[in-house]
Amino acid sequence: MFHALGDATRRQMLLQLAAGSSTVGELAKPHSMSLAAASKHIKVLEAAGLIRREIRGRVHHCQLEPGPLAKAHEWLSIYEQFWTSRLDRLEDLLLRQDYRTPATPQGDDT
Repeated sequence: MFHALGDATRRQMLLQLAAGSSTVGELAKPHSMSLAAASKHIKVLEAAGLIRREIRGRVHHCQLEPGPLAKAHEWLSIYEQFWTSRLDRLEDLLLRQDYRTPATPQGDDT
């Protein structure tokens, strides 16, 4: 999944799909790419379980599959909490250090 999300074009396609179903042509248009190139991106997103494609006649309609993104968000939130806690501790330490260190007046070289 993270490989699929690692590409900016695919992330933009997912944002577009978050607003509703789109055809392959509609997904390709903002990126000025061929339908074949867009289809390659869509296959990567499908393989990751992030989208579902439905074929109606000759038109391929794509929809966002939010489940895998929710699972990834849940997993990443653990690390978000970890790093937020660490950065809060670092900020506290730096603020205490600044408070304890006397300010040197400008121009005082002693």
